[in-house]
Amino acid sequence: MRLKCDVKGLNKLQKKLLKAADKSKIRDTVERNTTELQEKAMRKVPVDTGHLQGSIGFTTSKDGMTGTVRAQADYSQYVELGTRYMQAQPYMKPAFDSQKDIFIKDLKKDIIESLK
Repeated sequence: MRLKCDVKGLNKLQKKLLKAADKSKIRDTVERNTTELQEKAMRKVPVDTGHLQGSIGFTTSKDGMTGTVRAQADYSQYVELGTRYMQAQPYMKPAFDSQKDIFIKDLKKDIIESLK
């Protein structure tokens, strides 16, 4: 037996939930999780001279709703992804993978608290 369910109006509901959410809490959550992601990447990155580790930084957008963690060293992607001569030593993706569920949980909590 197969059941099919169509739900209509989710986009509207999502927009209303975001409108009702406390934006300052969301900004704080974005910044906190972006900082934690940066710290995790810095702990996971292989260290030779420390240049790559020191080049890992973060920024947030003007509205505070977007955070970016980035390694600025010219060779950062070669360490992360490897080359034909060098095995990959991932640090950014594992850091991201360990932080994303925490971030989603924190955002859900912020939205639910805003609706109370």
